[in-house]
Amino acid sequence: MNHSPDPQSPNPQANESLRRPTKTANSITDYEASLGGQYNYEQPNHELTQQEQNAMMSDNKRRSLTTYNHVTYLLYVVSYFTAGLLWIVPIVVNYAKRHDADGTWLATHFDWQIKTFWYSIVWFAIGALLIVFALGSFGVSVMADSGNLALGSVLLTGLGLLIMVFTFIWHLYRIIRGWVALTDGRPVP
Repeated sequence: MNHSPDPQSPNPQANESLRRPTKTANSITDYEASLGGQYNYEQPNHELTQQEQNAMMSDNKRRSLTTYNHVTYLLYVVSYFTAGLLWIVPIVVNYAKRHDADGTWLATHFDWQIKTFWYSIVWFAIGALLIVFALGSFGVSVMADSGNLALGSVLLTGLGLLIMVFTFIWHLYRIIRGWVALTDGRPVP
């Protein structure tokens, strides 16, 4: 059977269809072989849009992840009354459940809470270290009877306290902002 196009054929579309390579699942066409096996087929785009992924997530799973987020936001707020001892529970839950929400707007809430936790820890620790350093210097300056060192220690203590207060307010702001967005069914930036 000859598949070469006939230049005298009255139907040019038939000639065109003979020129186009066809491929079955396991065969290489003559055209592809003539290119040395370098023929590139366009692969379909399997990436789903955000809306398609959200539609694919079951309602039960979405409700479950939303509930987890509400509980973790609540635990962050309650941790203020337990001297931060409850901070460990929400961070563990966030790390455990965050992959279940990948590709959805709920994933932004898990990431938001994780970032809030770590930045708060770092800035709070910086403030606390400044205070400890300053108070140690203050003790040395009192014993050495140096007024300049004492003033520097007081200022450094004030800076440490300022950083800790700023961190406290920033942490509370992020928890409230995230919780409001979750209640409204919106992602957080």
